[in-house]
Amino acid sequence: MPNTPSPRADHDDNSLAADWRRNLVEAGPEAAQVLAALAETGAAEMAVHFYQVMMGDPRASRLLSHEQVRTRLQPAMQRWVNGLLRATPDDVEGLIAAQRVIGDVHARVGIPVDLVTRGTRVLKQRLFQSIATLAGHGQVAHAAVASLTASFDMALEGMTLAYSNARERSSRTDAAYRLFSLVQNVGTERERQRALLLDWENTLLYALASQCDTAGFQSLAGSEFGLWFTHKGVPSFGESAETRQICELIGEIDDALQQTLHDENDARVRATQLQDIRGRVSQVRSLLGMLFERIGELDAGCDTLTNLLNRRFLPTVLRREIELAAKSQSSFAVLLLDLDHFKTINDEHGHEVGDRALQHVATILGQFTRGSDYVFRYGGEEFVVVLVAVDEPQALVIANSLCRRVAESPVVLANGGGLDITTSIGVAVHDGHPDYERVMARADAAMYQAKKRGRNRVVLADGSLPEAPERIALQRS
Repeated sequence: MPNTPSPRADHDDNSLAADWRRNLVEAGPEAAQVLAALAETGAAEMAVHFYQVMMGDPRASRLLSHEQVRTRLQPAMQRWVNGLLRATPDDVEGLIAAQRVIGDVHARVGIPVDLVTRGTRVLKQRLFQSIATLAGHGQVAHAAVASLTASFDMALEGMTLAYSNARERSSRTDAAYRLFSLVQNVGTERERQRALLLDWENTLLYALASQCDTAGFQSLAGSEFGLWFTHKGVPSFGESAETRQICELIGEIDDALQQTLHDENDARVRATQLQDIRGRVSQVRSLLGMLFERIGELDAGCDTLTNLLNRRFLPTVLRREIELAAKSQSSFAVLLLDLDHFKTINDEHGHEVGDRALQHVATILGQFTRGSDYVFRYGGEEFVVVLVAVDEPQALVIANSLCRRVAESPVVLANGGGLDITTSIGVAVHDGHPDYERVMARADAAMYQAKKRGRNRVVLADGSLPEAPERIALQRS
């Protein structure tokens, strides 16, 4: 569904455009010439100054790397400053559209509004000094300062409006996501996670009782239960005292486990420590039961044909994975799968067989990914898999396995026959960029290359891949 502006947004844009045009007209041609001359000589220096201020704040430096600033953001800022300084009344519609895009990106990345306003404030101060140097302190200089101030303020207003709308949409989606909780069958999921936790505990007991080598024993945080809770449980249940307590208990269990397995040789002390670990595991189990009792089954966000998640919650999932990757210095990967020759399947065998093929692939994706991973029907014959806590080699192994399993598993037809299908898969490993649209764009470009190279294959995204044509942004869904 297209993300079209609301009537309120249209009204706000029209009002902003009228004010902006009036400001540029009232400034007069001489002030416009001063600002255009400033663009010629100072836009590049202003961009450097802006990011020097921004990167001095630890919040910005956590979101942005110096390489990203140098290669992409400073040139973009230079174009932005240049656009404002050279603006004419005929440019206003385009300028407002550009501010809307910038505000959307800031919302996706999570750039704090106060950082942006601080950056524009210091830019204006530097530009005022440059105007005084260039035009003195006469009437023309004052008109240039007034026009520049109004243009910056109105650009910031347009950004903030888009930012607020985007964050409001995200908040609504995040709330719906927590309600939906990604747990279509609460009872089954509750028992599954309890069983995984019990299995981890029993494996630990067996390892200690049999006195086998425990050096490589899996931590609770890295176990299948731990990955599920971190990547699905917390966003499903929502941040609460219980989820925070479970996270703290998992950390305490792993710290105690490290000491018990590697630092303590006295059998009696180890037994005491083990009882303490089991007590904490019991607390986790109890808290988990309380959390499951609070949630119910909801269908919103579920694709009715495949019973997978639909793309509604994909931005929410990607935002969280980016946050987790930044906090833990880990990574994740996005797989974008497209069934090969799907139109031919529908044309030659009918839409019922096409639907059966989609359900068949959805089943394979659900069976051969981990419980902590996410599987979405992205739209049409496309699927997205978000692989949590993986590096590039691991992501490629999983992607190639899925590609092979689809090719080796014909769709069973109503007459008992089989229909061979294949899929093209693009793989993108998160590269540290805070905008989730980037990892999706890279996966999409890689999938497009898999199609071009003959289909039924996996292609890894890298910097040399061209953009896929006509890519639809997530925010437009």
